[in-house]
Amino acid sequence: MPRKSSVIVVNDVSALAEAALARLADQMAKLEREIAVCLTGGTTPKHMYAMMAQPPWRERIPWGRVHWFMGDDRFVPYNDPLSNCGMAKRQFLDACAPADHIHMIDTDKGSPDGSAADYERILRNHLAQRDGPSLFDVVLLGVGPDGHTASLFPGSSAARETERWVVGVPQAAVAPFVPRVSLTLPCLSLVHEMIFLCAGAEKKAILERVFSGEDLPAARAFASAGETIWMLDLAAVPPNVRSTATDRHPG
Repeated sequence: MPRKSSVIVVNDVSALAEAALARLADQMAKLEREIAVCLTGGTTPKHMYAMMAQPPWRERIPWGRVHWFMGDDRFVPYNDPLSNCGMAKRQFLDACAPADHIHMIDTDKGSPDGSAADYERILRNHLAQRDGPSLFDVVLLGVGPDGHTASLFPGSSAARETERWVVGVPQAAVAPFVPRVSLTLPCLSLVHEMIFLCAGAEKKAILERVFSGEDLPAARAFASAGETIWMLDLAAVPPNVRSTATDRHPG
């Protein structure tokens, strides 16, 4: 079956954060059961997360029904500025979400591999408690300058993993050059809606490669149980992308 995807273009990075947050809130409003959201790091999500902790958005999130996860993190303490989990906790999770609904990657383990194995157990246990084959309802992702997504770098074994859900990444291919822990493509695909957030002119060149079908991790990520949404600001839109619905996914 064709992979369902679409492209949404907004004016700027602020509008992108607001549009993504509105879409997330709307998705949550449609569900009466518990909800699972997988977060991402980056500047655009950081702005979005800060908005979630403030009115009117804070009142639109059913905090008691939402479980929060993270797609990847640098193997550093939460209080390190490089930590995606620490950033999300500071921006909104600690202030808004029940503590037992926050499921971040534990980077206090002895190694990235140990952290990955621990997080995979958490994810598999969570799936066992859900109704249906999807691990997440929404996954947020970004695209790096080399076409990586999460911490799945082009040419790496992590980007080609087919069995494990979480892997340790001993060496990042782009700065900051610290070890990582990352969900894999098979894990990220277990979602109803995957949303890529891309902003800025510096994203245009790599997005052109992604949408041209080049073999890059970001081009091979898709929602197996629903739709993949590419949300771009005007500065990031490459010449081979139009903001129209499509029945094909990049790659």
